[in-house]
Amino acid sequence: MAVAEKQVMVIGIDDSEHSTYALEWILDHFFVPVAPNCPFKLYIVHAKPTASSAKISARVLEKAKEICTSKSVTDVVLEVGEGDARNVLCEAVEKHHASILVVGSHGYGAIRRAFLGSVSDYCIHNASCSVVIVKKT
Repeated sequence: MAVAEKQVMVIGIDDSEHSTYALEWILDHFFVPVAPNCPFKLYIVHAKPTASSAKISARVLEKAKEICTSKSVTDVVLEVGEGDARNVLCEAVEKHHASILVVGSHGYGAIRRAFLGSVSDYCIHNASCSVVIVKKT
């Protein structure tokens, strides 16, 4: 009998409490209740804007790894991509043939979002998969 291949879920993280919350929420709702039979392979992706931000990336990924380990989620791959988070996440979706992309919401207002741009808004319109936006309550 052939074993069904797991679908891929990509989670974008940064050093904000919003992305940490999104990671914990996804683990609690999609992984922990069904582990080890979870239907998803998890890729946690951090986008670093420049090569000089390697220490931040290492810290962000170490924290993500600790969160996964604390919830007994082991089928996870940690990645760093260099560049704008919008592009890095959409490229990760393509590279891994993801079914779902998860991002946290920073809760920016319309004016701030217009000046800074919204990663989640960009991904909704450009990712080739479903996008889940986790908003911290």
